[in-house]
Amino acid sequence: MSKFTSIIWPKVILFGDSITQVSFQPNGWGAEIADKLARKCDVINRGLSGYNSRWGKIVLPRLINPENSADSKIEAVTIFFGANDSALEGKSQQHVPVHEYSENLKEMTRFLASAGVTADRVIFITPPPLHEPSWEKECILKGCPLNRHNSVAGQYAQACVEAAGQCGVDVLDLWTLMQKDEQDYTVYLSDGLHLSEKGNQFVAQHLWRLLESRVADLPFILPYWGDVDAKSPESSLLCDQ
Repeated sequence: MSKFTSIIWPKVILFGDSITQVSFQPNGWGAEIADKLARKCDVINRGLSGYNSRWGKIVLPRLINPENSADSKIEAVTIFFGANDSALEGKSQQHVPVHEYSENLKEMTRFLASAGVTADRVIFITPPPLHEPSWEKECILKGCPLNRHNSVAGQYAQACVEAAGQCGVDVLDLWTLMQKDEQDYTVYLSDGLHLSEKGNQFVAQHLWRLLESRVADLPFILPYWGDVDAKSPESSLLCDQ
């Protein structure tokens, strides 16, 4: 077989908590983004259920290695924490004070910059709004009292927006957008905290608007089947792009 050059596929990395982890399920927002980028980019799910920004900051350097050639073509990274950080103090070990949450986001951005992922390729996503009556039912089923408030989630969303401005990164403010014009935001939530199918569609739609410009120039990887030279496929399939 002829010698050939391995293809290093560009990457979009989705980093966050359970709302990211489950985003590759059917009709999930991550799955929709991956579908849009098929044959152009690998969309990698690095969602960690239950994690907060404190733990995320610690593990991020284990997920992206600047010395690894496979991590040299990162086109975008989403950072989606806050739903767990905003758990009420004393009610959950996931709680992180809002000032620390902000600093953790900034520190993750600084690490990404050191790994070659510049601020223009980073997107923060705020926590979505919380529907307290629905989430309280989930808490009761788990034998604990209500451990989150929508107003507190809003404080963390605002901190995320402010940190994005200070870091020079884009931000998708779900908490504000989902409640805009006093709309019924509960349709975007499955249990008061996590996303419903409609919520996943909402995130995919708004995130794509931010991602599209970053990946618009990515070429289709490997030739369209109709362009392959049937008599000498190697000449089409083993050439450098």
